[in-house]
Amino acid sequence: MISTGELKRGFVIELDNELWQVLEYTHLKLGRGSAQVRMKLRNVRTGSNVERTVQAGERFPRIRLDHHSVQFLYEDDGQYHFMDTETFDQLTLGKDILGDNVKWMTENMTMELMTYGDEPIDVELPITVELEVIETDPGFKGDTATGGNKPAKVSTGATVAVPLFVNQGERIRIDTRTGQYIERA
Repeated sequence: MISTGELKRGFVIELDNELWQVLEYTHLKLGRGSAQVRMKLRNVRTGSNVERTVQAGERFPRIRLDHHSVQFLYEDDGQYHFMDTETFDQLTLGKDILGDNVKWMTENMTMELMTYGDEPIDVELPITVELEVIETDPGFKGDTATGGNKPAKVSTGATVAVPLFVNQGERIRIDTRTGQYIERA
């Protein structure tokens, strides 16, 4: 059992006979009433998001997920193909399970697949990825590191805000948790 005081982002809990992943949580203490915890949860099977407010100290069953190292092979018509790096078994996952992670996935990337029994739940990407800028406005002489940002399209198709000095064809490092530019690679 896990208490609301022990919650962390990414934990999977059981609530109303469903598996929910904690996306965000906030402890609230309003006036004379007891403390409450407002949680933003994602249903791991359907992908739907809900906000739930519960009393502080309430306990939930914590679900233990198995982790498997997998390698992303390729994408075909919205289906993403992976290979287990230990057993070499191949599996296919849809965008409904992968969510926004597909914006940062490149071929041959190794990541962690989380499963509940035999059911795939989610993938955990590396914290940073190196991607090539394929489209952005040109940088001009005098552009500085603190001068502002411009949009840049990277090799996976995602758009990232980058400093003005980053040019097309350069490789950049991106934080997969926030989707923000870190540095040139």
